[in-house]
Amino acid sequence: MEILVIGIGAGDPDQLTMQGVRAIERADVFFVLDKGEVKQELVELRTEILQRYAPGAKVVVGRDPERDRGSAAYVESVDDWRRRRADVCAGMIERELSGDQVGAFLVWGDPSLYDSTLAILDDLLARGELDFGIEVIPGISSVSALAAKHRIGLNQVGKPIQITTGRRLAKEWPEGVDDVVVMLDAQTAFTAHTDQDADIFWGAYLGTPDELLVAGKLSEVAGEIEKIRAEARERKGWIMDTYLLRRGHR
Repeated sequence: MEILVIGIGAGDPDQLTMQGVRAIERADVFFVLDKGEVKQELVELRTEILQRYAPGAKVVVGRDPERDRGSAAYVESVDDWRRRRADVCAGMIERELSGDQVGAFLVWGDPSLYDSTLAILDDLLARGELDFGIEVIPGISSVSALAAKHRIGLNQVGKPIQITTGRRLAKEWPEGVDDVVVMLDAQTAFTAHTDQDADIFWGAYLGTPDELLVAGKLSEVAGEIEKIRAEARERKGWIMDTYLLRRGHR
């Protein structure tokens, strides 16, 4: 058995690479974790991709376990959530895949950047109950899509860049870097940051018809981003956003 982990881009079906298309054509079964009615659009976008490149494909859907987002023990709660996700995936693979068949997971953005699929598959192999090979097909991440939409480079000449989470940014600006890409920020950590002279390049629902973009001096646009973000989340029930904070921009 083989499992393909296919990056499908940040939201635009046209962002799928030719390597991704060929991988989709190889797969016998596609595994999907359903996040519920609120995020049904995410399932529909995957469905559109499969209708384009693998019409009639077999799709097996498992229910994504609920995650305790309010726990103070963040790492432990994520580990628990991933174990329960792994249980769901193990059941789907065991029931639906056999012999030399190929299964696939379609992953938003790039599978190597803040996605749990590879960790889950490694967990399943470590349990010793399933045996399969893994091939990873890279995709266009939301970070790359963000930079492209704002028509900027992610780094300044001769300077490093760091990718971090909103949770970590809320504690401090990473030491030794002027360019910080922030993902998984549920609390808009940029609003409480002391360096209001920094520039921000923000984007939500990148690559989709609902795409939102704002850029400018943090002190001038933070409130606007907060308002737009809150309204979008209320309207859709969910939000996926990413941003770059930049100090010393000339």
